[in-house]
Amino acid sequence: MGSIKLKNIRVFAYHGCLVEEGKIGSDYRVDLKVKGDLSNSATSDELVDTIDYVHLNKIVKEEMAIRSKLLESVAQRINNRVLQEILMVQKVKVSVSKINPPIGGNVEMVSVTLSKSR
Repeated sequence: MGSIKLKNIRVFAYHGCLVEEGKIGSDYRVDLKVKGDLSNSATSDELVDTIDYVHLNKIVKEEMAIRSKLLESVAQRINNRVLQEILMVQKVKVSVSKINPPIGGNVEMVSVTLSKSR
């Protein structure tokens, strides 16, 4: 068993419960970690034998482009798609963070983390 991490995927998106958030958008950070059997790819040195992080990044970007009120919804969609599309993944964990959230205080980011296994 091995893991692949994509750290600090930066995305501009329009999530949030406030009407203004849907109009002006915000910066987001996504961190993704997947676990699966990487022993074949370690030996073969072939992309077909591993979990393609380009595919993982594509899933994140596409799901972040779909407006949601809650970060939990976005995180769940990302986890579901990863498990649906990449059969080698046994476990996925995603953190979706809103940078400078509009909560009336000096807060760097708010994050939601969800994980899912087969």
